[in-house]
Amino acid sequence: MTTGAETADLEDMLQIDIVSDVVCPWCFVGFRQLEQAIADTGVSAAIKWHPFELNPDMPAEGENLRAHIMRKYGSTAEQSQEARERLTALGAGLGIDFRFTDEMRMVNTSKAHQLLHWAGPEGKEHPLKMALFEAYFTDGKDVSDTQTLADIAQATGLDRDEAVRVLEDGRFADQVRDEEGFWTRNGIQGVPAVVFDRRHLITGAQGAENYASIIRQLMANDAE
Repeated sequence: MTTGAETADLEDMLQIDIVSDVVCPWCFVGFRQLEQAIADTGVSAAIKWHPFELNPDMPAEGENLRAHIMRKYGSTAEQSQEARERLTALGAGLGIDFRFTDEMRMVNTSKAHQLLHWAGPEGKEHPLKMALFEAYFTDGKDVSDTQTLADIAQATGLDRDEAVRVLEDGRFADQVRDEEGFWTRNGIQGVPAVVFDRRHLITGAQGAENYASIIRQLMANDAE
């Protein structure tokens, strides 16, 4: 499996585009399931991440995560807790250490996506994406904060000072916004959204077995 700007013969690889947000737990789960399916099928796959903001209008101060979920989806505190427990158990089986807390906040992710956009040509998009997932869901970090994002970038091998400049001058804000608009105009209203071979859209975290079945079907079609 190749990711980001890694060099490889892409002619013989299955292109997989993933539209997601870094504060979407099902995006993290879906990727781990997809990763398992890729390993199980033995397919050569090239993965490209694309931006989506679950809450583009979220203010800088963010919102308590539980309160946000209850307000946005109309769930009760008990339902929210049950969902967290299900996600935590599911994540554990996929190597994800979800650590939900009462203090956890939903934040604006525009800067995180700008950082990922910059990291792409540097060959660090995928490790940065994984680091952002872990920073938010395991370490409870504020992935909307410039200095926190710069620290995460540095930990993945990127230049910290340049990361700060990228975020402070917003040089990629328009490009990220345009790409988000492309996906929403093409019917993406929720994430994760996975596009196989630039033609086959699958939404939601479908499970490793279902992803593997889709990949095998595509491989069989290509062999005909």
